[in-house]
This record gives sequence, C-alpha cells and structure tokens, in this order.
Amino acid sequence: MTDKELVEGCIREDRKYQKILWNLYSSKLMSLCLRYCKNQEEAEDALMESFVRIYDKMPTFRYQSSLETWMRRISVNISINKLRAQKDIWKEISESEYEIGYTDSAFLQLEAKQILQLVEKLPVGYRTVFNLFVVEGYSHKEIAEMMAIDEGTSRSQLAKARKSLIEMLENLNITR
Repeated sequence: MTDKELVEGCIREDRKYQKILWNLYSSKLMSLCLRYCKNQEEAEDALMESFVRIYDKMPTFRYQSSLETWMRRISVNISINKLRAQKDIWKEISESEYEIGYTDSAFLQLEAKQILQLVEKLPVGYRTVFNLFVVEGYSHKEIAEMMAIDEGTSRSQLAKARKSLIEMLENLNITR
C-alpha cells in the first residue's frame, strides 16, 4: 500500500486505513514521544493526541515530505506543547559554561541503546533541547521559538546536557 492510498483512506475516515496507519507508525512515534515526555503515561497521552491530530489534519498533507516525517513533526510539536505547560524545567548557566570541550570517541564505545539510556537520565529541559538539536536537527533559534524560550536558554540547556553526559561517561569509566 502506498502512502497516497493510506492518506486517502484516512481522509475518508476508513477505520481499516486508520488502523494500518496506527500499526505502521505508532511504535516509532511512541519512541519519539518518550524522548520528550517525562514518563510513559505522558508519552502515551502525547501519542494519542498526535494520532487524533494526524487523522484530523490528514487532508492538509501535501506530500512535500514523507508521511512519516510529517507525522513525526506533529508528534514532536505535541510533545513540546506538553513541556511548555511545565514550569521550572529551564536552568540558566553562565556564558563560560557554554564551552565544554568534548570528543565523540567516548560515544563510539557505546551502543545506541546505551546512549539513549544516558540521555533518558537527563533532566527534562536538558533532554528536550538535546533531542531537538542533536537528534532532530533543529537550530537554537527554532528550538527557542518552539519552546517559547530565549536562544541563550536553548544553548545553555544543550551545554548542560553535554556536560551531564560527559560526567555520566566518566562515571562509567569511559574516557574521552
């Protein structure tokens, strides 16, 4: 089945096509929601809200990107909106703390699953900016707009995330 057939079936609100869409993408989108949400329950809420929005907005899909990319963006935005409602997740740091200096060699010694486990241990603000910047490829300006924060806050959260990850690696006796 092509994306076009899938989209057209969902636009017609055909439950068969909606179920196929769910079966194809729910686990991928759940993994994405888990990266941004503070716990499993919140991630499940974000996933359900994402699919409601996806089904509702399906007539606006214009095939300018892949269906999965479009759905991922919706899920990220919904997860981010959940974070916006939370207070005190943003911690400021001084300008001197931006410069950490690290190499990727320590990360080369780890498997992807281990790296994700370390990232999951980060405070929510650090984890969110780290995921948006490193994993999703957003700029600090875009992150600031999405999260309704200053660009400096985005930079400081990334710096703190990196510093925390380095400390975790050092505690695992993985050297840089």
